[in-house]
Amino acid sequence: MIKVGVLGLQGAVREHVLSVEACGAEAVVIKRKEQLEEVDGLILPGGESTTMRRLIDKYDFMDSLKEFAQSGKPMFGTCAGLILLAKHIVGYDEPHIGVMDVRVERNSFGRQRESFEADLDIAGVAEDFAAVFIRAPHIVEAGENVEILAKHNGRIVAAREGRFLGCSFHPELTDDHRLTGYFVEMIKESKSLAI
Repeated sequence: MIKVGVLGLQGAVREHVLSVEACGAEAVVIKRKEQLEEVDGLILPGGESTTMRRLIDKYDFMDSLKEFAQSGKPMFGTCAGLILLAKHIVGYDEPHIGVMDVRVERNSFGRQRESFEADLDIAGVAEDFAAVFIRAPHIVEAGENVEILAKHNGRIVAAREGRFLGCSFHPELTDDHRLTGYFVEMIKESKSLAI
């Protein structure tokens, strides 16, 4: 069975676990860096990116996350998780994990009270996907090898580069598991290539 890790430091961890299980995979909440070796792919959930970074540093996760990113195993960043994956963050000199060739802007859809839902068509994944945006970032620029999967009002809100998947919204907060399912399929593909 495919094992999907969900970084369990902050954010909507339980909802991601339920979504992974709904897709027929096993979910593992990652609380210790040693657990990263047990999983086939990793979800970096939404939350607050600066708080997450503080917790990543506090529990000495950063080097292990960078190693995981280099290992060939897929990673999926949602909302703050997308910020962690991005190589460039508007207003910041240094990225966090910095593996996805995108430039992101934090809180680009406004503050918490300006949260909203929008129906998106996500290329190769889903039509009419109800996406929940909460203090969401968006992708300002994407490198030439980045496949743009969805836009909202002209802004890029979902993209994939090889084994890295990122989105601005919270797919785990609805009962629509198609995007999580797409990530599970990415993991299956990467496992079959690794054999």
